[in-house]
Amino acid sequence: MPDSRWHATPLIRVSIALHLLALLAVIAAPGQWPSALGAVVANHLLIVAVGQWPRSHWLGPNWTRLPAASTARNEIALTIDDGPDPVVTLQVLDILDSYAVRATFFCIGEQAARHPDLCREIVRRGHAVENHSQQHRHYFSLMGPRGLARELQAAQDTLTGISGQRPLFFRAPAGLRNPFLDPVLARLGLRLASWSARGFDTRVGDAGRVKSSLLRGLRAGAILLLHDGHAARTAQGIPVILEVLPAVLESAAAAGLRAVTLRQALS
Repeated sequence: MPDSRWHATPLIRVSIALHLLALLAVIAAPGQWPSALGAVVANHLLIVAVGQWPRSHWLGPNWTRLPAASTARNEIALTIDDGPDPVVTLQVLDILDSYAVRATFFCIGEQAARHPDLCREIVRRGHAVENHSQQHRHYFSLMGPRGLARELQAAQDTLTGISGQRPLFFRAPAGLRNPFLDPVLARLGLRLASWSARGFDTRVGDAGRVKSSLLRGLRAGAILLLHDGHAARTAQGIPVILEVLPAVLESAAAAGLRAVTLRQALS
């Protein structure tokens, strides 16, 4: 389990110090308030910008690649978001079975509650279920500490109760976050995980483009992102993940790469 104590990053420590200095400057010389306010506003804009960068480490620890030991074992992680989906997930599981591959499913709590048998089936087939929030709100990165805590704790309770497997990892909706998230993760014993390669397969219906994007990032230590929920469809109406996944798995096997869950990569 990760350290349950929250450790502020250098950016957060500098931001706290800047706010204190701005306050002291205004108290000592009230006429300096425009400059002090400008510095604080600039700092807030920087923090917002960093929060919109899913692979950033500036707000806290973030798995953008697998640990060094896992990379040295030629491992990759296939992560699948936004499910479980009643149409797509079982087909994804069948593809994974056919290649004897294990994946990490970042499930939405409400989706798991709607389709509990699918969530249990993911675990039964040897895959991992992790936390992708309870409701996958589009304004997740604007929530305060209490709202974030409620959202993550609700998903922890839902997914643990259904799957029997307590999530160890969290992925923010769309990867977007704010400075309040990291203390909540520390308190709940969750690790933040983003990705090293993605194909934007919720928006791009061209399976060739999605496949090319993923294969460009296919190397030891890679964390690949696909979606069984909210999956874009090809011109023939096929969920993109179903068209792309076999080619990605075949390329990984040809390159001598072994797909593991994020939990296995911790070993």
